[in-house]
Amino acid sequence: MTKQIHLAAHFPGVNNTTVWSDPQAGSHIEFESFVHLAQTAERAKFDFFFLAEGLRLREQGGQIYDLDVVGRPDTFTVLAALAAVTERLGLAGTINSTFNEPYEVARQFASLDHLSEGRAAWNVVTSWDAFTGENFRRGGFLKQEDRYSRAESFLRTAWKLFDTGVGRFEHQDEHFDISGTFGVPHSPQGRPVILQAGDSPEGREFAAATADAIFSRYSTLDAGRQFYQDVKGRLGKYGRTPDQLVILPAATFILGDTDADAQEKAAVVRRQQVSGATAIRFLEQVWNRDLSGYDPDGPLPEEEPLTGENTIAKGRASVRMFKDPAATVKEWRERAAAKNLSIRDLVIDVSARQSFIGSADTVAMQINDLVQQDAADGFILVPHVTPGGLDEFADTVVPLLQERGVFREDYSGLTLRDHLGLR
Repeated sequence: MTKQIHLAAHFPGVNNTTVWSDPQAGSHIEFESFVHLAQTAERAKFDFFFLAEGLRLREQGGQIYDLDVVGRPDTFTVLAALAAVTERLGLAGTINSTFNEPYEVARQFASLDHLSEGRAAWNVVTSWDAFTGENFRRGGFLKQEDRYSRAESFLRTAWKLFDTGVGRFEHQDEHFDISGTFGVPHSPQGRPVILQAGDSPEGREFAAATADAIFSRYSTLDAGRQFYQDVKGRLGKYGRTPDQLVILPAATFILGDTDADAQEKAAVVRRQQVSGATAIRFLEQVWNRDLSGYDPDGPLPEEEPLTGENTIAKGRASVRMFKDPAATVKEWRERAAAKNLSIRDLVIDVSARQSFIGSADTVAMQINDLVQQDAADGFILVPHVTPGGLDEFADTVVPLLQERGVFREDYSGLTLRDHLGLR
């Protein structure tokens, strides 16, 4: 049976996905940027628009990381405003379960679901570091197993509030002890669509138990199929079937008139995304040293990385990604020597994202092949230019997927649950 492809649009975050030097690059703050991307996604009949959020600007060497300076408006404010200028497109927001409270978040999502007539989605995330916690009265941080325990409790508490509608509620467990009256009526979807993005064993289990969709980083055939089988294989223990969880890896894309043209463009974009300064900053996150004196077009540093609790890259995912800096540095030195890579070349090599690169026909074929072979149920696309980076995909790739009969020509339902085929 031919599967139908799900597509979503990710508003690029303040990181090195975005090519700031492109003349078409626009604001990450002005509302018109959000409107343009969302309306393009809706014109192309995408399932939803996805907005990430961070609770603190990240720092490096005691200063705000240069790619994070812009920040971002509040998620709920942006999504509520977008509800007024879109009609069918789902609106997904990333809201933290570590430092927020269930009553407040449930009230906000129920309100968004009403304002959008059933198009709200909640990407449930946790925070892992005390650096972010400093922005909140509770402060501190939780161990990984405790973070997911709180997240599941948070979500189930919120579900109780969604299901209550206007009425009395009461919930007590190790994380929450609340009771009162919920003030928002049942929303069109009953509950917002739940997304989750964790990749650890705890994150995969949390997704299998609670999520409607999972935001995955595995979008190659072999890795995607392994992840797909693993997560969907966990559903049975929770009384769920495979069609009740949609797996959506993130992916970038570069289109050209021909495959060769697209490959040339992709090489240029990668060097634009990783400037010399960005390459040095990236290396510092692993070496945990000031490497500003190094030439990004020269060889890797000879010093060994500094290890320990103190890090110059507070709040950055690299602290978790590279848990063994010495092993990482050893591997990178071997890779650089084997390929004759400079610092910048190495960073481009090790930080490459899964991308669809080619003509519109090639990209349509690549996407369809991965979905039909159960490496994914669809993709969350991250353009490298804001806000017009999705336009060409919508105008060239989407019609080809529609011609193949694997992507909708129009919305058949009103709510995001309808678009995703969820109950």
